[in-house]
Amino acid sequence: MLKKIPVDELRIGMFIQKLGGGWLAHPFWRSSFLLDSADDLARIRASGITEVCIDTDKGCDVDAATGPEQAPAQCTVEPGEPAAAARPRAARVELAEEIGQARRLYERSRPQVRAMFGEARLGRAIDAERARALVQDIADSLDRNPWAMISVARLKTADEYTYMHSVAVCALMVALARQLELSEDETRQAGIAGLLHDIGKARLPMDILNKPGRLTEAEFAVIKTHPRLGWELLRELGDVGDIALDVCLHHHEKLDGTGYPGGAIDQGISVYARMGAVCDIYDAVTSNRPYKKGWDPAASLRNMKTWTQGHLDERIFAAFVKSVGIYPIGSLVRLESGLLGVVVEQAEHSLLTPRVRAFYSAKSRGYVQPRFVDLSSAATQDRIVGPENAADWGITNVDEYWQ
Repeated sequence: MLKKIPVDELRIGMFIQKLGGGWLAHPFWRSSFLLDSADDLARIRASGITEVCIDTDKGCDVDAATGPEQAPAQCTVEPGEPAAAARPRAARVELAEEIGQARRLYERSRPQVRAMFGEARLGRAIDAERARALVQDIADSLDRNPWAMISVARLKTADEYTYMHSVAVCALMVALARQLELSEDETRQAGIAGLLHDIGKARLPMDILNKPGRLTEAEFAVIKTHPRLGWELLRELGDVGDIALDVCLHHHEKLDGTGYPGGAIDQGISVYARMGAVCDIYDAVTSNRPYKKGWDPAASLRNMKTWTQGHLDERIFAAFVKSVGIYPIGSLVRLESGLLGVVVEQAEHSLLTPRVRAFYSAKSRGYVQPRFVDLSSAATQDRIVGPENAADWGITNVDEYWQ
């Protein structure tokens, strides 16, 4: 049974169905969870929340506890409930273990994001609770492995780019926020901002969004209206907070004032908008689009580095590189030995020594038996010379070798 109670009556062992106030008012990623920590209880009381909704079928009722510091042993819950409900920070796992979960999450997110854009197109309110739940799931995946979801989201097809670009930027924003050591609340808001940054495209003509060729000047002028359209939509129909509004409006601004929609310059662009610009561009250039094939991840970073002179924030970009790797998963690289391979996993302590699956010989210009090369191992004498363009070697199946 659901019951609304004052926060002063909240006790360890109760199952919180919903925290009072807007979701940005409380210090948690999730809104529904078992309260099993004295630290979490203290954080809720310190947050300024005045009331909560509890589910007495999943946790303790008010009558089950008598004092504010009731211990967990004196207030029990049904067996099997805590692990499912509490959603503690996920344990770290290997990339191979998380890839499957990341793919399933990606597939589940597709209809949700399509529905979100569809509702926005019809002028209906954004379902903030569903958006927050999706951000939570993406953050959980990044907890288990920081590269799986980012890598999977890059492999979107050209016809689903408009929708799934939002999922990819959400994941990149969360990863970048953690690299910048932003607070949990700021990281949560950055994820929401990434998910909603392009919502204004819901108000644009589909024939322009999906045009397979180069846009005309008039068509590009239409595209440039999407940040302000999205900002207006979120301001009117979404309870998503100031950071999401800021990123939605300013993620196409450039430090030298040549961006849009307002031509903001340097200090007029917030940290969050600068983050949004880097994440948006990276996913855009590495994704297959209706009018072009995506660039190799490592080559994309090298190109973006040149854009830090006037366009992108250099400090933010450096943190972004640390979050995805100098040679991101899926990058085609050439080894000193003459082998070409794809990066399949990042090293824990060095951006220059990932694990590579070598499958092609530059010397014989032909495929070889695939083998793993751990460049972080002391026994490995090989090293990366630099990124390679798959098209130059006639290689068309790079992604098959890291998935």
